[in-house]
Amino acid sequence: MANPPLLALEDVSIAFGGKLAVDKLNLEIHAGERVALVGESGSGKTVTALSILRLLSQAKIDGSIRLQGEDLLQKPINELRSIRGADIAMIFQEPMTALNPLYSIGNQVIETLILHEGLNPVQAREKTIHLFERTGIREPERRVDSFPHQLSGGQRQRAMIAMALACRPKLLIADEPTTALDTTIRARIVKLLLDLQQEEGMAVLLITHDLNLVRRFAQRVAVMEHGKLVESGDTETLYNNPQHPYTVKLLNSLPARHIAPIAKNAPTLLETKQLRVEYPKKLPGWRGLFRSGRFVALSGADVSLREGETIGVVGESGSGKSTLAQAILSLVAVKSGGLDFEGIPLAQRSKRERRALRARLQVVFQDPFGALSPRQTVEQIVGEGLALHFPELSKAERHAKIVEVLHEVGLPVSALSSYPHEFSGGQRQRIAIARTLVLAPRVLILDEPTSALDVSIQNQVLQLLVRLQKKYGLSYVLISHDLSVVNALAHRLYVMHEGEIVEAGDTEAVIANPQHPYTQRLVSASL
Repeated sequence: MANPPLLALEDVSIAFGGKLAVDKLNLEIHAGERVALVGESGSGKTVTALSILRLLSQAKIDGSIRLQGEDLLQKPINELRSIRGADIAMIFQEPMTALNPLYSIGNQVIETLILHEGLNPVQAREKTIHLFERTGIREPERRVDSFPHQLSGGQRQRAMIAMALACRPKLLIADEPTTALDTTIRARIVKLLLDLQQEEGMAVLLITHDLNLVRRFAQRVAVMEHGKLVESGDTETLYNNPQHPYTVKLLNSLPARHIAPIAKNAPTLLETKQLRVEYPKKLPGWRGLFRSGRFVALSGADVSLREGETIGVVGESGSGKSTLAQAILSLVAVKSGGLDFEGIPLAQRSKRERRALRARLQVVFQDPFGALSPRQTVEQIVGEGLALHFPELSKAERHAKIVEVLHEVGLPVSALSSYPHEFSGGQRQRIAIARTLVLAPRVLILDEPTSALDVSIQNQVLQLLVRLQKKYGLSYVLISHDLSVVNALAHRLYVMHEGEIVEAGDTEAVIANPQHPYTQRLVSASL
């Protein structure tokens, strides 16, 4: 007789106000097994995960969810609280909303260890520091007393992972656990989860849209579409021979290289010369009372960008990628070095010329929901820059340009009166692109433009960017930690590490034959 499953979902249906989100789902996870649940936004993945711990207060859940034979749907809430964190732990997708902003990240893990493991405060603190070190948090002895707002997005996600792993649960539910993490840290977290699973026999339910991660991590894959389980099987079989059309569509959505060729006589639009950016840094001990040190965020960066070209800038958090982008946009003070745009040094331009320059040098941010005002309609959002940079346009002329650019990015005219929350992530990113495109820019800074999107939506946005580049001769500076996205879009690649450019060259050549040890680690972690 086969071993009974650790977790069994039997005919689980989840409805919100009569609207069905999950329809008669059957899924089993055995002890020590790694199962991935994949599908696009709205497929029911996260709702399924939250239902296991009964974290959906407004939902009607039918069927049974059995942990070691006991139905969690029938347990009183006080028994369920003892199961949460100890037997079943969860890593949430948004660490900033999952972490308490009033407590240090260390205290939030320490509390879990005291409650479920019975450790005293000193033991719990020592174990917390060890967990932070294992999950890749730098300077864990110092970071243990940091608050969530003092950490980067990747560091907050690592703190969430450490909290979930603190009590070595029987089942770990990981909802997009590596979305905010750098490639090398992502590989480290995957290895950590694999090590812990082998040590403790822990089962893992991985919810993700990262198909490369699924192939490296999961033993079995379950595919959901519109609340239904459409296909499941062992990972290699499903990847090599998918049966359902939706699974085929997902697997075909991995980024493919479709770059526009650069004209031989294309001029250089943007060039940085030995850019250096420094920030004040508090010195330790008594010295910090009298003077401050300097932290070099960017050191001697030489970058060039031609018309119609895309350059990729890759590296871990803290490598200087975003600082380089901010320096190009004149959003941070440059200590030394220069920046030429359209052949003219920025330092030689008047204040009025610099302001006009902002229309030709635009940025698309990583999180479109955070970058778009929730109180403005799409017409107001896209038209705001037009009113600022082209005040001579009449209201009718502005409206016509807005309608034209929405059509260009694949959005209907009916979107004009809608607000950002009414759109999907991919549609919001299209709105963000439209907001920049309407100003007829020459250079776009793309800051992780697809990292928060499903694979199929990510591919659509990448294809849109390539089409716009071909049509308008746009130049892109692509900031990313995803080498597959960079390889799909970038002509040339710059690799940054600790504020310096350590390797540069043709994208395909650098990825195929990396020379610097750091680039080799990045490429290896991305395979």
